[in-house]
Amino acid sequence: MKQISVFQIGCGKMSKYIMKYVLDLGGKIVGAVDVDPKKIGTDIGIIIGTDAQNIIIQNVEMLDSLLKETKPDIAVITTESYLNDIENVVRCCVVNGVNVITSAEECFYAESSNPTLFKELDILAKSYNVTITGCGYQDIFWGNLITNLASSTHNITKIKGSSSYNVEDYGLALAKAHGASLSLEEFATEIAAADDINEKTRQKLIEERKFNASYMWNAASWIADKMHLTPIKITQKCVPTTSEEEIHSDTLNMDIKKGNATGMSAITTLETKEGIIIEAECIGKVYSKDEFDKNEWTIYGKPDTTLVINRPDTVRLTCADIANRIPDVIASIPGFIPTCNMKEPTYKIKY
Repeated sequence: MKQISVFQIGCGKMSKYIMKYVLDLGGKIVGAVDVDPKKIGTDIGIIIGTDAQNIIIQNVEMLDSLLKETKPDIAVITTESYLNDIENVVRCCVVNGVNVITSAEECFYAESSNPTLFKELDILAKSYNVTITGCGYQDIFWGNLITNLASSTHNITKIKGSSSYNVEDYGLALAKAHGASLSLEEFATEIAAADDINEKTRQKLIEERKFNASYMWNAASWIADKMHLTPIKITQKCVPTTSEEEIHSDTLNMDIKKGNATGMSAITTLETKEGIIIEAECIGKVYSKDEFDKNEWTIYGKPDTTLVINRPDTVRLTCADIANRIPDVIASIPGFIPTCNMKEPTYKIKY
């Protein structure tokens, strides 16, 4: 069997584990790029924490020529959270005949929040016979785990979920997207105001590629698709999280003042034709010393069932899912394909 060749785009906190897991599984890292001058010119072994791998991190501006030179099977993109922000990089990969897997949260089910660009990239991927997908922690803990649990329930009326994570673990872009460090007035203007709109206005923003969906917007849409439900209405509301004491953020390189936003809680409500409501909340913030990640979901039906996972290692679980999903993406039909339309995720011993 041909060794899978992987190109890493973005050499931050996530790539440390993804590249290691790919190597452990028998894959080959053939190239890596970043925008950080401090990383450019260094061996990926420094990021992974191993001996030199003889792969030097290059400037992302060289991506096109590097893809042409290395001809990887797949590129892993671990940079931004929204599809608009990684569009050019995705296009570059696709036109070079390279499959794409990304941790960008919107790409978990981009069709529901950015359908215009989703359709463009879907058509492009099909024309170049490659696949684009988004996955990570949500693929299991906000997706397959929940739909599998639902399959053991009768007459479901509601699926309610809540997941919290420390934005410190994911880098600067995600921390800013959650409004960390903003005053409550700034949060209201820059974050919350985006959802204080009617359905017609929101739909216009979505069609114009100007809507920033919370991550659970895409997760709820993914669940509905996986369960063959028909969405009829979806809304979201974002509220700031605060702390009663000053908290330091290494990612933001600053102290967040008492009373300012440490992040946010985003609640998505999706109503379906079948009468099942999906209500999902994600809480992303800079943690105080006593806080920890938590994932909790309840299926309301016959019987009610609650699943609680305390202290999941969200970063490494995300990276392991991406590494394990790589063969699935390569084997998938071409297009922009969400993992709900792929086979169930499985543990890989070797590629």
